[in-house]
Amino acid sequence: MTYQPPCTITPLIGWLLGRICEMVGRFSMSDAGEQDLRLRRINRIRTIRGSLAIEGNTLSEEQVTAILEGKQVVAPPREIQEVRNAIEVYDRLEQWNPYREADLLAAHAIMMRGLMDSPGSYRSGGVGVMGPEAVIHVAPPHGRVPMLMRDLFDWLNRDEHHPLIAISLFHYEFEFIHPFADGNGRMGRLWQTLILARWNPVFAITPVESMVHAHQQAYYDAIAQSSKMSDSAAFVAFMLESILEVLEQAQTDQAGDQVSDQVKRLLCFMGKGFVSVPEMMSGLSLAHRPTFRKNYLHPALELGLLEMKYPDNPRHPGQRYRLTPKGRDMKRLLGEVPS
Repeated sequence: MTYQPPCTITPLIGWLLGRICEMVGRFSMSDAGEQDLRLRRINRIRTIRGSLAIEGNTLSEEQVTAILEGKQVVAPPREIQEVRNAIEVYDRLEQWNPYREADLLAAHAIMMRGLMDSPGSYRSGGVGVMGPEAVIHVAPPHGRVPMLMRDLFDWLNRDEHHPLIAISLFHYEFEFIHPFADGNGRMGRLWQTLILARWNPVFAITPVESMVHAHQQAYYDAIAQSSKMSDSAAFVAFMLESILEVLEQAQTDQAGDQVSDQVKRLLCFMGKGFVSVPEMMSGLSLAHRPTFRKNYLHPALELGLLEMKYPDNPRHPGQRYRLTPKGRDMKRLLGEVPS
């Protein structure tokens, strides 16, 4: 019989899956090269810091940034080495093939270089998954690890689940096997990010690891619950919730870069139905129509945040405007906007 990770697809998992797919479909990658590089750099720092912090690394984002820039940092040598290793691994993100076991071993060799004996090799002894206060899972015997990892990669290459579910299943099964003597947590999170980025490039600049760090206890609780129930549904739901949360934050950050204060004010004013230009101007206490069109209406239309009632006839005397689905999402994500 072929290996199949146990997972019940609950209504919550189905809803989260649909919501994430909807957001990914509306998420626009920046075309401005400099801005895109800046966002990638900021989120790569957040990713590295978040993943290592879960493992007890105390360096701040500022210190990680300094190490990335080649500056001297006063900190424990091991923690500095952990950051340097992680920077090198994540810099090679596009080179690793997430469906090749050999690439996993090669990435581990770099991630744990100088931190343990025989990095890049499966463990030769027993280990457990440590929570903040106690062991929450005892991993399978080391003699079974090569077979279990081979089966896991075979399953990953033939699985027919939606990629988001397959990604989370792989992450849980990886942590359940705990194939390495050290570095399992950071490698599991790295491989999930790698598979996510292969599915959709937006995840190359969204720091899922930092969101897992923000909900660290829930992360361990989900592992423990899935192990207790012999069903990874709890962990899959947790990871999908984290992915959704980081997408919402990323969209908010992108909105802050793309949407002017004037457009934010307009979105805040708009309700569910169609609204005329005079009604919008009155609601915003504006009197100069050309300024309103230039600074408020036209940018909102160009960003796809508003739509016309008569798109085939922009000068229709009864022309009115309403929020698009993207506009409604943007309004919700922006929250309170400038008055």
